[in-house]
Amino acid sequence: QVLLVESGGGLVQAGGSLRLSCAASGRTFSRSAMGWFRQAPGKEREFVIAISWSGDSISYVDSVKGRFTISRDNAKNTVYLQMNSLKPEDTAAYYCAARRGYSGSRLDEVDVWGQGTQVTVSS
Repeated sequence: QVLLVESGGGLVQAGGSLRLSCAASGRTFSRSAMGWFRQAPGKEREFVIAISWSGDSISYVDSVKGRFTISRDNAKNTVYLQMNSLKPEDTAAYYCAARRGYSGSRLDEVDVWGQGTQVTVSS
């Protein structure tokens, strides 16, 4: 069983930065694609960005291109989301996600979800 625990959310002004972390327990982290989804109030959960277990493949939604960066430290079982140039429309609950036993970076299937961390960007 893989458990995911997010941290690092908070309130930031537009143009600011935040770094989210997702710590995974369980031995399957290093063989899992990892990523982030977000869900704003009244909207469906949407894919944001993901990284393959080797770190050599990254997928992301166009709206975060050039602003968000994902990385992982397999020795620490942790994946990071660096968010720069934040906009009010980035306000959402951010969820860490894992797809086990998959070598790519597509998260069209998710096996494990974190509990979410809130990111609020003020204008």
